[in-house]
Amino acid sequence: MHFESANPSVVKSIRQRDFLNNWLRLYGREQVIPRMDEFRPERIEEDLPDLVFLTVDNAHAPPQLTIESDGTRLSNAYGHTGKGRLLDDYLGPRLAPMVVPIYQECIARRLPAYTIAEIDDIYGRVVAYERLLLPFSDGGAVTHMIASLKTISEDGNFEIRNLMRGGDKLPVPKLRAIIDRDLFHRAPGRIPFGDLLEFG
Repeated sequence: MHFESANPSVVKSIRQRDFLNNWLRLYGREQVIPRMDEFRPERIEEDLPDLVFLTVDNAHAPPQLTIESDGTRLSNAYGHTGKGRLLDDYLGPRLAPMVVPIYQECIARRLPAYTIAEIDDIYGRVVAYERLLLPFSDGGAVTHMIASLKTISEDGNFEIRNLMRGGDKLPVPKLRAIIDRDLFHRAPGRIPFGDLLEFG
């Protein structure tokens, strides 16, 4: 599976960009992926419907991912909750081969992953499914992951119920990227010190 190299600007959603900036702020201290308990974005409670928390078991090869809690948006899109289940089992044989390698690449690279796929809802409206994966560690290998899932349609309204399982068509990948460039958080509106010297 091919992944593009990208910088943080690839992320479209404002809230996902905010999550990524929080991760980058922690990562930038020592260029080490942060601990899960350090990650405290403002108003994260408002985003819980769009978030999935996972644990990573590195005793297996490849590592196994267990869904610790899933937001209501994921439950609606897939038709049922996944809490306590292995990601592979939850996704099933049709979707797992398309989705699980994205999580595995995030674990292997120890960097955020971002994907966009398009899928039709039950009324034939095209829905963009944007996924941001953030890796965390207690030291060493990736031990936890947060997935932020956003859905948007240019048609406006769409039906999210059973979006990922409602039809015969599989999601069509539009972008698969590992965010491996410009891994620092820059506060908006500030000019880097080096640029000030140039203009001085």
